[in-house]
Amino acid sequence: MSAKLDRRHFIAAGTTALAMPFVVRGASAQGASQGTWPARQIRMICSYPAGGQTDLLARAYGEFISKQVGKTVVVENKPGASGAIGTAEVARAEPDGHTILCSISTTYIMNRVVMKNPGYDMDKDLMLVSVIPGAGLLLVANPKTGVKTLEDFVAFARKSGKVNFGTYSAGSAPHMTINELNKQYGLNIEPIHYRGEAPMWTGMLEGTLDAAMGSYTAAQSVLQSDRGTVFAVHSKKVDAIPNVKTLPEQGATSKFFTVSGFTGWAVPKATPQPVVDRLAELCVAANGDPKVKEVLATFVLEPAIGFKETNALYQRELPIWIESAKSLGLEPA
Repeated sequence: MSAKLDRRHFIAAGTTALAMPFVVRGASAQGASQGTWPARQIRMICSYPAGGQTDLLARAYGEFISKQVGKTVVVENKPGASGAIGTAEVARAEPDGHTILCSISTTYIMNRVVMKNPGYDMDKDLMLVSVIPGAGLLLVANPKTGVKTLEDFVAFARKSGKVNFGTYSAGSAPHMTINELNKQYGLNIEPIHYRGEAPMWTGMLEGTLDAAMGSYTAAQSVLQSDRGTVFAVHSKKVDAIPNVKTLPEQGATSKFFTVSGFTGWAVPKATPQPVVDRLAELCVAANGDPKVKEVLATFVLEPAIGFKETNALYQRELPIWIESAKSLGLEPA
């Protein structure tokens, strides 16, 4: 509760301060921007396609930052290779705060496990600035299965022998969830990998899947047409469906069911800390902007968090993601 109060206090009291000129202190920052940031246009590279959740968040937060610092923030979409293409470009950029990455936990965490050479090293090349913790992902069953709880699902899977479970990509959170449920309950759930959520939910609509897992917003086409029943959420309750329990609340024990994933911003590793802190403050302050609020509400997301909170979350969740990802047995591409 106190963290939320602090955030609201900051947004209410600090907006005018954000509009003041920012002077970078220290020799490491002087060469890039002659002591001030930003000194020119800012590039925000979104490593996923235009029109998706990551892109819309990048544009909403970018517009707010632009208004506060008096410089244009240009969002450039550089998708491909699970975000690795755009991320590698930011990793090679001048560390002066004028090139920023907006991407997701797949890019920041999973690629180090499933790619031999993604083109960047998160530990050496990039620094997380601020993240938006992930929303609760829904586990949805075909109504024909009669599944309404995790216990029902386990019983159905044992009786059926094999379950077709949709994911939006190999190595994704749904893929790891299937793996963890198989391990705990001795099941034979078969992951059916799609190229994104939209085609996965289409498969659900067509009745070719027994179950699937994805975001609340994207699942609406299935839920509103009564083609799916939500029987659990991954690790976080969803305000719109408060009666649906999380996997841990229903007896699932894997540590992976305690992580949230995230969308967030990163800069080249050597970016001066004062610039990093300033960017983080701007991301947190943007939570109070009407356009930002609208995008967050659309995807049922929490507000962005500060630099210290961000890196605490990252360090806490990183080993859990890596352990679960390695247990999939995927060979790095």
